[in-house]
Amino acid sequence: MEVLENKPRLGGGIYTVSDIARILRIPTPKVGRWIRTYWDEQLGKEYDSRYSWNIAQSKGVSFHTLVELYVFHQLHLAGIKPRVALTAHQIWSEKFDTLFPFANAAVLRSLNTDGGSLYFEQEKQGLVTLDKSQQINFELIKLFFRLIDFDGGALASRFWPLGKENSIVCDPERQFGHAIIDQTNIYPDAISCLHKAGEPIKFIAALYELNDKQVQDAIQYCMAA
Repeated sequence: MEVLENKPRLGGGIYTVSDIARILRIPTPKVGRWIRTYWDEQLGKEYDSRYSWNIAQSKGVSFHTLVELYVFHQLHLAGIKPRVALTAHQIWSEKFDTLFPFANAAVLRSLNTDGGSLYFEQEKQGLVTLDKSQQINFELIKLFFRLIDFDGGALASRFWPLGKENSIVCDPERQFGHAIIDQTNIYPDAISCLHKAGEPIKFIAALYELNDKQVQDAIQYCMAA
């Protein structure tokens, strides 16, 4: 398994703690604590790698770490304890030979939870679980694939903060992975600022050569954040 370089790379996305908090709508102190305690200290020590790098007075992480934090947050909301999630992370990291198993399509497709345990199904081996639970939460799995696109290598390639029916996307190949309107380099904030200033949606759409829905999506994203 490769060792992470402790610096950003082109096309890998750059997200500070405050960026992640805004995209995932998680309190900033919680994001910082998760990166420091779970990814850098616990997982980093396990894999002899470091997931973050220093940016001014903050920490920065890559797109795949952003996606992993999103999955970790959803598991947390489903009742999964950090210890259980991190144990599963280590198991799947070794099985799939990746430092980002929570950003891996095969892992997320096979992941199941009953709200207290995690387990998955391996080919030819049946159900592999961390305890004896066998209840399935398919809604959680659907949620992952509603917000994440995967590339040919089965790793997450784009993240849709409000779902794929909304045109706001985080693509590490564009604008360093920051939220933009799909197929453009336009930040939602630029749209939101004009709307707050009193400009009508149709005027903003014409100004930026967007349709009304794209403008409304940008406004919705900024309101949610």
